[in-house]
Amino acid sequence: MGPPLKLFKNQKYQELKQECMKDGRLFCDPTFLPENDSLFFNRLLPGKVVWKRPQDISDDPHLIVGNISNHQLIQGRLGNKAMISAFSCLAVQESHWTKAIPNHKDQEWDPRKPEKYAGIFHFRFWHFGEWTEVVIDDLLPTINGDLVFSFSTSMNEFWNALLEKAYAKLLGCYEALDGLTITDIIMDFTGTLAEIIDMQKGRYTDLVEEKYKLFGELYKTFTKGGLICCSIESPSQEEQEVETDWGLLKGYTYTMTDIRKLRLGERLVEVFSTEKLYMVRLRNPSGRQEWSGPWSEISEEWQQLTVTDRKNLGLVMSDDGEFWMSLEDFCHNFHKLNVCRNVNNPVFGRKELESVVGCWTVDDDPLMNRSGGCYNNRDTFLQNPQYIFTVPEDGHKVIMSLQQKDLRTYRRMGRPDNYIIGFELFKVEMNRRFRLHHLYIQERAGTSTYIDTRTVFLSKYLKKGSYVLVPTMFQHGRTSEFLLRIFSEVPVQLRELTLDMPKMSCWNLARGYPKVVTQITVHSAEGLEKKYANETVNPYLIIKCGKEEVRSPVQKNTVHAIFDTQAIFYRRTTDIPIIIQVWNSRKFCDQFLGQVTLDADPSDCRDLKSLYLRKKGGPTAKVKQGHISFKVISSDDLTEL
Repeated sequence: MGPPLKLFKNQKYQELKQECMKDGRLFCDPTFLPENDSLFFNRLLPGKVVWKRPQDISDDPHLIVGNISNHQLIQGRLGNKAMISAFSCLAVQESHWTKAIPNHKDQEWDPRKPEKYAGIFHFRFWHFGEWTEVVIDDLLPTINGDLVFSFSTSMNEFWNALLEKAYAKLLGCYEALDGLTITDIIMDFTGTLAEIIDMQKGRYTDLVEEKYKLFGELYKTFTKGGLICCSIESPSQEEQEVETDWGLLKGYTYTMTDIRKLRLGERLVEVFSTEKLYMVRLRNPSGRQEWSGPWSEISEEWQQLTVTDRKNLGLVMSDDGEFWMSLEDFCHNFHKLNVCRNVNNPVFGRKELESVVGCWTVDDDPLMNRSGGCYNNRDTFLQNPQYIFTVPEDGHKVIMSLQQKDLRTYRRMGRPDNYIIGFELFKVEMNRRFRLHHLYIQERAGTSTYIDTRTVFLSKYLKKGSYVLVPTMFQHGRTSEFLLRIFSEVPVQLRELTLDMPKMSCWNLARGYPKVVTQITVHSAEGLEKKYANETVNPYLIIKCGKEEVRSPVQKNTVHAIFDTQAIFYRRTTDIPIIIQVWNSRKFCDQFLGQVTLDADPSDCRDLKSLYLRKKGGPTAKVKQGHISFKVISSDDLTEL
């Protein structure tokens, strides 16, 4: 059973359709009337608009003619190029377009049963974290008999025009579609999680390892039902749609329709001097102007392949406007990749996506404010909402996405389309349970772009550990809702930090309420004991305070280990020491290498320290080989750290 469906304007498709059929009338939507207010907020039109139903435009109208991906789409005189590219991308994966256009066969015109047609349609969008159903009538805006916005080259096909109308209704009017990015639109149609990749920054043409890592990510995304498109940047408006030397168009968004890693047989290895081909198939949504370089339709590469070879390798074109390219040429020619991952379903019961809806709020009590502005506002920044997640192992890519609630419907009230938003990421103590109050030792692990788009994101390979993400608006003191989503192939357990310090309870009153908070960072352990010259030492840390302990990752084969491991403890008294132990990870029984014991009093120096390791038994125990470097900050103000 899928997630609950939200009804936009509380309109129920089946009930409204039954009422129209019972009364023998065609539906006219009272919540999105066929008038100028549904088109634009305040804009002159290039002609008189007449709203027509599909049967007034075509003698044989259909929702979908044949295969949804087989027809080119046109943006119309007032259409949106990003919308056409998003439609083309949507049509690649049946699992996505059938979700956006539910029960499409039941919504189809049937000339044999005209009484079953009521001029009403319904579509579904992923809107701010919820699947939302939008009901519309089939009245479409035309000028001189032509559709004003998008239409299909198959003149009796109307799925894209009707889907576009439903989307315009959801956002307020057709004008609200202007300025949306292709990733905004695809996310709204599919619920995918978008990532934008700068091909030049990634240096995929220079770094072979990065190029094949990119191919692996794209292949995995595509085969899991994701959507991928790419474009060539146009430095100026004059260069929009200018053709490159190889027949590609600047400013156009191409859709990836297939991706393959091909193992060649013995004969073809001799022909192409390689055992594998890494290939992508792209489609120009306008259906014209294809790639003319290697592997284009008339290139010599195709002449080397028999019909059987093409069939065996799967190198086929299913549509006009499609063409194949090698991975090398793909990386060399395109500047920007929009990768939209299908994150709606858990993989083998493992949750890859964590999401939460939050808000920036303002309160009369400064301690309850949750709108602290960007990182530049150091005095108020940490008043923003804070979310913690844990990466359980090294080497995994984590994609973080922050989306603000769309404000386009409030244009008439003079509000901006979007606020400037962004977020900061900090590596924190492995056992952090309470909100950050000061940034003394936390590493700033990443920052998103700050921009007035609906969605900002950050994609990073993170080390094992805990991280706090702070979503912000650029200016403090403003209110709005936001949706935070984090995607990783390993579970990260996203949760909000709401408490400033441990709660007062009967349990901690009986044991003693904490009076001191201590934050510790162990930077390194050096000169560690090595009994034999060829002995392998794999050191790790255990930081203890009473019954609580934090364990660091194991460092491989070194006696000079860099840890940068952080821990935080709330202590009833400084009589409870903090013990830092160094251990050697071994196959059968780990080896104790030494420890230091700290009082960590609030009056102690907060600078970096270095102490020799000792045997067990306290600060006066016998010295062992090696020393550790660390920083300790203690405070009797539990909200300082």
